[in-house]
Amino acid sequence: MAFVHGSKAAFSIADSGAVSRNISAYLVGVDFEPSVDTAETTVLGLSSKTYLTGLKDGKFSIEGKYDPVVDGYLSGILGGFLAARAFIFDPQGTTTGTPHYIGTAHLTGYKVSTPVADAGTFTASFQISGDVTRALVP
Repeated sequence: MAFVHGSKAAFSIADSGAVSRNISAYLVGVDFEPSVDTAETTVLGLSSKTYLTGLKDGKFSIEGKYDPVVDGYLSGILGGFLAARAFIFDPQGTTTGTPHYIGTAHLTGYKVSTPVADAGTFTASFQISGDVTRALVP
């Protein structure tokens, strides 16, 4: 098994000009949650429920330390009629041969927190749009 510490992960998102921005140096975590819809197909006479798989879906969130440059990237892609933005998530970092996920997503929520006794932080929520490809880092 190839265990890797979470601190090795990397994350990039395209800004409002469609330029990929690696914001890993500002992040403290990524929660990546792909999913698949299911449709119940249970009929009379069965003792257990049955299902069909449906459409792929998913969401993810990032959290990090506040920085005005990253704030500009994220504020620029929040809401409006902007197209989904390309993202790359590398759970084990960008070492050749490790898996990464590539897709597009809409930024659906962005929160900045500035507590008086601590460093400023942010969280951002994304809705995946379309397929996510799992590939190996070239």
